[in-house]
Amino acid sequence: MNSSCLFTISAPSGAGKTSLVKALLQNKSDIAVSVSHATRDRRPGEQNGVDYHFVNIETFERMVKSDEFLEHARVFDNYYGTSQQAVENLLQQGRHVILEIDWQGALQVKKKLPHTIAIFILPPSRETLRQRLTDRGTDDESIIERRMADADTEMSHYNDAEFLVINNDFEKALYDLECIIQAQSLTLERQKAKYPDLIAAIEQETV
Repeated sequence: MNSSCLFTISAPSGAGKTSLVKALLQNKSDIAVSVSHATRDRRPGEQNGVDYHFVNIETFERMVKSDEFLEHARVFDNYYGTSQQAVENLLQQGRHVILEIDWQGALQVKKKLPHTIAIFILPPSRETLRQRLTDRGTDDESIIERRMADADTEMSHYNDAEFLVINNDFEKALYDLECIIQAQSLTLERQKAKYPDLIAAIEQETV
């Protein structure tokens, strides 16, 4: 087992997942987020290779046929996928890797890489989630209703994860995420992988 950890973080839209992951990256230098591939149009301010690897549908379908994705899915009429090679490269660099994906993607990743640790983020209530989506001011009522319907489906799969974080207070939720990552990096198997010489010397002394 590599000493690095792969985490999937899933949540309904509006639960604060992206903000939490952004803050997590600012606090911990040993964590990286794998940049997904996407077929949707680039939004103002987004950078190719930073926010997403923006590709056309033909390129995406070719990658699917070549089995290059750990997971891929259609979301809001666009396609998104996580490159397996990109994830493995980051893990080999000794960095923990976070994948921000939905519950279906998280299950796909877990199937290919069983050691993946799944985290799910929930809002404190459905009413709070609706208010957060409304406060964004970016969607009309019909889009909000669609997002709420999708959120209900997403939230029903919270029990597919090993860890559950409730984002009622942002700083508390961020602390909970940091604790999960730190604890997983200190498991016996990962510490043995990180300090093989120390473990070998101890075992030699006890023979």
